[in-house]
Amino acid sequence: MGSTRTAGGTARGTARAGNGTWRNWGGNVSARPARQTAPASVGELAAVLRRAAEDGLPVKAVGTGHSFTSIAATDGVLIRPGLLTGIRGIDREAMTVTVAAGTPLRRLNVALAREGLSLTNMGDIMEQTVSGAVSTGTHGTGRTSASLAAQIRGLELVTADGTVLTCSATENADVFAAARIGLGALGVVTAITFAVEPLFLLTAREEPMPWERVLSDFDELWAENEHFEFYWFPHTDGTSTKRNNRSAGPERPVGPVRAWLEDEFLSNGVFQAANWVGRAAPGTVPALARLSSRALSARTYTDIPYKVFTSPRRVRFVEMEYAVPREAVVATLRELRAVIERSRLRISFPVEVRTAPADDITLSTASGRDSAYIAVHMFRGTPYQAYFTAAERVFAAHEGRPHWGKVHTRDAEYLAGVYPRFGEFTALRDRLDPDRRFRNDHLRRILGS
Repeated sequence: MGSTRTAGGTARGTARAGNGTWRNWGGNVSARPARQTAPASVGELAAVLRRAAEDGLPVKAVGTGHSFTSIAATDGVLIRPGLLTGIRGIDREAMTVTVAAGTPLRRLNVALAREGLSLTNMGDIMEQTVSGAVSTGTHGTGRTSASLAAQIRGLELVTADGTVLTCSATENADVFAAARIGLGALGVVTAITFAVEPLFLLTAREEPMPWERVLSDFDELWAENEHFEFYWFPHTDGTSTKRNNRSAGPERPVGPVRAWLEDEFLSNGVFQAANWVGRAAPGTVPALARLSSRALSARTYTDIPYKVFTSPRRVRFVEMEYAVPREAVVATLRELRAVIERSRLRISFPVEVRTAPADDITLSTASGRDSAYIAVHMFRGTPYQAYFTAAERVFAAHEGRPHWGKVHTRDAEYLAGVYPRFGEFTALRDRLDPDRRFRNDHLRRILGS
């Protein structure tokens, strides 16, 4: 989810395990691993991988379970990175921070701010581990600043045979190109070095805007703002827009009372109640959507980056997101709306739209092309297949690339057609993991056997 108030969204909860069963945050994926382990060092992790090989078991590392796909599911060895946390070091000359892979983004952001530093861009969720977030291509929105993975300057990777690789643009460069978004298919990431910059201020301007105005002015809104995103409420002509731009200050955060009222009470509490009603009585959804689209007034505030980019998200959902060429986003959205309006679908969650510049990561959803992201959601426990199937047809018609951590049905044949460097990734996988130690059914579908 993005950072506009009206979307509901991600809570602080992590993936849950009970009676040996692992479940993801969205509740749509579960697995029963043969064993679970939490190594406390890179050496211990390497030993876990070697023992798994001796036992003939597949291995998957899992963070907080915020992916909606089964990318981390396994019936073999499940590695939890909870003991591989903390900042290893800050290099103020190089302006980088090296952090252990299991560190939650929340801890990283708070620690960096305390040091007068910040990441350049981020998504709106801070609950994922850094390795889980980058491995699936987590992103925010930006005209010139890209995903979390694009901010990586180095990483440490333990491969299937227990070898520890240090990777950067100058060391193991071919691995670095791919492993920044490695899908858990190349090895286990144990540390990441991010580029950072001096702490800065962002001014956020949030306001409602009619659907036709957003679409007709989209190129202008994108070009004039460092970070632009919006939500459209199906069954309405209303959107909620957010423009984030750097500011000289002064710092003017949202007041505590207004923050509670709008970000907690309305965007989480009332929004969840509306979704409960809509799930029980789908016929009420259009009216509830109209109320949601009018619920919040415009506001402007200035704060440090993670307090502007990120938001409290407590309403659970299931999500699909595709990246389409940026120049195709308006046409894609118009087609999506037409599909919804011709159908009997009742959609209680808004559609989210963000952008990213082209990057050079092998399987990044923005690899080699300026991209726009369109995300569709359904409230947890509500049937989502019909909606997602209809949306996916629209996205695929525009050479859409599915977010690696969100629901989709694409396979290796399709993905090889929309990723020019797909073969480069699979060849590297053959070299680093010839015995498919990191296999599971999901990777078999999206990467081939």
